[in-house]
Amino acid sequence: MTDLVIAPDARSLPPATTGWARLGDQQWRCVFGRSGVAAEKVEGDGTTPAGRFPIRRLFYRPDRVREIACVFPTLPMSPADGWCDAPDDPAYNRLVTRPYPASHETMWREDAIYDLVLVIGHNDDPVVPGKGSAVFLHLARPDRSPTDGCVAFTRADFIRLLGSLDRDSHVVISG
Repeated sequence: MTDLVIAPDARSLPPATTGWARLGDQQWRCVFGRSGVAAEKVEGDGTTPAGRFPIRRLFYRPDRVREIACVFPTLPMSPADGWCDAPDDPAYNRLVTRPYPASHETMWREDAIYDLVLVIGHNDDPVVPGKGSAVFLHLARPDRSPTDGCVAFTRADFIRLLGSLDRDSHVVISG
């Protein structure tokens, strides 16, 4: 089993919003949430949660991504896809169909950051209201600015990373 180990850059001043992801002998630069990495995640705090998380599935934009190598369930997204981020809603931290009455992330975005989205098992078994939603691995913005709590990679690095994961891989984020 080979885990994807993600850690802040030791040379960064807190909150560290950049770091490294390592899988075996490979490594990639990555970007964290605007508030760095924290052991306790709270909805909307801008932190990337520390911990060891299973990998659930990959969503992709079929109009922008043709073929992708990934050992996890791979699902095309649609313009109707959203992810509920309202802690008091029964669908909190779950995929929803838009329009949706409660607060939610739009998965089908104009920018490219959600063209590839690897869903990790953060706060999903069981879901605890307010402990964070929509924590993904996804593509970085061109300026590599911090995320709202996810981990982001360049497109080329993300594709290489996906092809290197095995079915037993977990995502390990350390603070």
